[in-house]
Amino acid sequence: MHLGQFVGMAIIVFGLVALSLALDPPPGAGLWLSRMGVVAAGGALTLYAVLQAVDGVALKQTVDAWASAGEADRPVRFAAAETVRWLEWAVRSYQSFVFGLALILIGVSIAVVVGRVPRAVGYLMALSGLCYLAQGWIIGTRGFSSANQVPTLLGIVVVLAWSLWLFIVAIRRKASAPQ
Repeated sequence: MHLGQFVGMAIIVFGLVALSLALDPPPGAGLWLSRMGVVAAGGALTLYAVLQAVDGVALKQTVDAWASAGEADRPVRFAAAETVRWLEWAVRSYQSFVFGLALILIGVSIAVVVGRVPRAVGYLMALSGLCYLAQGWIIGTRGFSSANQVPTLLGIVVVLAWSLWLFIVAIRRKASAPQ
């Protein structure tokens, strides 16, 4: 399960990198925004790998150790599992911040400079990045709480919207390209 989640995030990040390369912004602010977005996306993927290791390996091991511990060891094992859970919250919080930053940087590059893609796609991408920043803040301050539902759902809807729009733009460009 965790390996599949990591592969999914890797596909998203590689897609952002491919998008940034395909946009080929001219030298200047757009190019630097795009490059910084790619670096942030790489950082987000790295943090996501750590997140999956903490959640999928470390947390599972500590919970299994707690579940199989004798009565005398259970409080200590529970405290260890709780600590790993808090570490998971911390890594997820920072991963959300960095991924949000990547979306904002690439989105602003599209919206302000590039012009090969409708500006609204860039604005939507930046909005989805703001949703990830909100998620990072909430997870960092409250953990996995119900307060995160709205920014998470809004982020999913906005990511879906700009992804589909980009797909349609790509199909139309390919259809109208001279052959």
